[in-house]
Amino acid sequence: MQGQAPTLIIICIGLLLADIYITNGLREGFKKWRFIQAKSFLVLYWVFSLLLVAGVIASVFLKFNLGFKGAVLLLFFLTLFCKVCFLPFLLVDDIRRLSLWWAHKRHKPEPEFPASQPKPDNITRSEFLLKAGLIAGSLPLAGLTYGIVNGVYNYQVKRRTLYLPHLPKAFDGIKLGQLSDIHSGSFYNKKAVLGGVEMLLGEKPDFIFFTGDLVNTVSSEMRNYQDIFAKVKAPLGVYSSLGNHDYGDYKDWPSLAAKQKNFNDLLVTHKNMGWDLLRNENRRLKVDGEEIGILGVENWGALSRFPKYGKLDEALKNTDDLPVKLLLSHDPSHWRAQVLPHYPQVDVMFSGHTHGMQFGVQTEHFQWSPIQFVYKEWAGLYHEGNQQLYVNVGYGFLGYPGRVGILPEITIFELKAGPDPQQHKS
Repeated sequence: MQGQAPTLIIICIGLLLADIYITNGLREGFKKWRFIQAKSFLVLYWVFSLLLVAGVIASVFLKFNLGFKGAVLLLFFLTLFCKVCFLPFLLVDDIRRLSLWWAHKRHKPEPEFPASQPKPDNITRSEFLLKAGLIAGSLPLAGLTYGIVNGVYNYQVKRRTLYLPHLPKAFDGIKLGQLSDIHSGSFYNKKAVLGGVEMLLGEKPDFIFFTGDLVNTVSSEMRNYQDIFAKVKAPLGVYSSLGNHDYGDYKDWPSLAAKQKNFNDLLVTHKNMGWDLLRNENRRLKVDGEEIGILGVENWGALSRFPKYGKLDEALKNTDDLPVKLLLSHDPSHWRAQVLPHYPQVDVMFSGHTHGMQFGVQTEHFQWSPIQFVYKEWAGLYHEGNQQLYVNVGYGFLGYPGRVGILPEITIFELKAGPDPQQHKS
């Protein structure tokens, strides 16, 4: 984040300079539009731009929760894209006008026109070009609308191979599925949600991980979806962990007892679905007499003001003899803050939390999202020495009821014994 902060500041300064050019262009090009000519337009435009830039800088350098950071960054980059789409039309019109002015000055006397008729080009900005620019600038808004209609339930199965040098032979080729960030309180289409679950089951994973955030705020959000997710079964079990939204920390409760009851109801939901919830504990997964460890910690985030519930020391108890340890930890910042420097015995950590901000670009060889200004590891597979992290961009959604470019994810891993050939190419 520190290395990306200067880049973000440069973008903010460039955006403010572009604002000067854009506001001048709008006021000169639309002289008949009273609102644009009014001082109130300038005031509103600059108040919005300055507050947005301040919010972006604050979200990077200060500690705010992910929801605030995500909302600010999404709004910032959406505004940036709108202005980037509009600027070329403004520049083309300025170049056109400058060329006409230079040609008239050097080669042609300016023709006379009756006073009642305007000159064909009075060195004013072309309304045609500017209106076209405004249409182009609105395309990102159209993209967000498309994301609401078509992206939010467009589940994608992503297949990954995890190479583990110490993986027992009995586990070589075994399939692991992962879901994360269901956020059941946001759903509004049970049929579509069921369709995603059926996609996961169609992959026939041997065991499944769920890495937190079952609900947005309260346990009752699962009332209409518990039966659907109870279908998530696997021969070797379904193992789950808690995310920051699962504790009820984002609601003003009438009493601590009410908050605790809500939390207890959430724990019962995991049990009713047949999911083995790991709260700073571990399980031994046994196949043909050989074992690996599944560790699960409660939420632990380095970049937020949330309480740090995760206790990895407790989750690691009595696992020294296990050759491979797989960790469920909701927030990917836990990996770099604690796991890498202090727990080299953890082979792979599985996370979610970021959602990829539900906005960006993600292909096989390239990915980008504004959330990368908040989280260094935010989507996909990461390596550091002999340790790995996988960040799932989520099954559900939060806040913005859609996804653009970063689609909901179902991950299928194949575990393979031995070193990663891609990591050892000369």
